[in-house]
Amino acid sequence: MPYDDCMSNTELDRAALHPLLTDIILGPDLGRASFGGPARGATAPRWQRVVVRPVELRGERRLQFSHFDGRQDITRNCDPAESLAALEEILAVGFANVHLTTHAEDIDIRTSKKGKVFISRKPTAPSAPAVLAHNRVKDVPLPEGRSNRLLEVMGILTRAGQVRPTMRAKYTQINEFLKQLSHVLDDAGLATLGRPVEILDCGCGASYLTLAVHHYLNEVRGIAARLIGVDVNEDLIRKSIERSERLGAARLQFSCERIDAAAVRPDVVLALHACDTATDDALALAITAQARLILSVPCCHHHLNGRLRAEALRPLLRHGILEQRTADLVTDAFRALILRILGYRTDVVEFISTEHTARNLMIRAVGGLPVGEAGFVREYRALKEFWGVTPYLETVLGEAAGGFV
Repeated sequence: MPYDDCMSNTELDRAALHPLLTDIILGPDLGRASFGGPARGATAPRWQRVVVRPVELRGERRLQFSHFDGRQDITRNCDPAESLAALEEILAVGFANVHLTTHAEDIDIRTSKKGKVFISRKPTAPSAPAVLAHNRVKDVPLPEGRSNRLLEVMGILTRAGQVRPTMRAKYTQINEFLKQLSHVLDDAGLATLGRPVEILDCGCGASYLTLAVHHYLNEVRGIAARLIGVDVNEDLIRKSIERSERLGAARLQFSCERIDAAAVRPDVVLALHACDTATDDALALAITAQARLILSVPCCHHHLNGRLRAEALRPLLRHGILEQRTADLVTDAFRALILRILGYRTDVVEFISTEHTARNLMIRAVGGLPVGEAGFVREYRALKEFWGVTPYLETVLGEAAGGFV
């Protein structure tokens, strides 16, 4: 569905929100419902995201409720009475972003910082009938077995839609990354901006994931997105430009420049395998620009390697490989904590198996939380004192850190 076909946001009477959601989710036309993002001023909910979808068990229709807290996924299948009680519990939380898909419509409901409720609706794109079987085949954002011009141009699929054996790991990596993106689209309010989403890919490299994100948002999800990929490697940028021209992709450009030189104010910042402190440059840019969403998969970590000072852990730091791995973990812990202090709900997840890539940890951060919470500031300062170091991210942020770190 083209982005321009989406109706403008209209304000919804708050009193009408509860019956509207109840009628749709408990009704026969529900395809999927997702809830995410705490309302401004509300206590952070236990669950970061909740997804509801119909399933069929022993020939009877049930609703499946999946609750995510960043570490685990708790799923239960409910009969009609249980479904009503589970839904009431979710609605009582007051999630700020709700996305509903029915047989006829895509519906986005957003609660603003001032407490106003806005709703936008558009017709659902034609699709195959929903599969309600409980043990259904696991789907992926870019499935194989069908033609896909993007994946063909990237050399991942054959014209018959089959994954080339040598590109299986890359295909899996792309789909797992897109899953992580899809999980937080609603939480970050990206589907209801009313304008194209501005995305910056820092250190885009060969641009496999850059092109995949652009295609997924614009062509699969119907969310208009303008994407800029930057990298200092001229050859890779040239090849990325050639691929984008072959695809005829609009709202997509590449630039050969340093991350900190990018003149853009993005809604989303991607930093996938940006080497060493280049990841910190990307995070600093995102924080300064007040980006809504950050997805970072750090690569090599050198800055703290050899600098950690903790007398009690000398036996650990004595061995080079153990010291290196410790520095990796400490670096990412500092990054996640700084993001949390500066207003991002942050988690560190394993987004893909190590058989596909050794660098498989993702820092995922969604903006909108209070800045400078005292407990996290104390944790950060204690961590610095324990290890006797100052993280590079603190240095590059400077005044943008607001004195909290």
